[in-house]
Amino acid sequence: MTDVERREVALVDLLDRLLAGGVVVTGDITLRIAEVDLVRIDLNALISSVGPKVSSPFGEPT
Repeated sequence: MTDVERREVALVDLLDRLLAGGVVVTGDITLRIAEVDLVRIDLNALISSVGPKVSSPFGEPT
């Protein structure tokens, strides 16, 4: 095993790295019975951190 394969990353560190740059999650779920689509769910999500340097996309609270 190489050093890269042995390297462990804590969950907190992984979340910190992902939220610092942002993550886009996409997916499709279809419930189908006898080749008939009954329910279809499309997921599109942007997950990012918000702070003093990164403003909120929703504007200032009133």
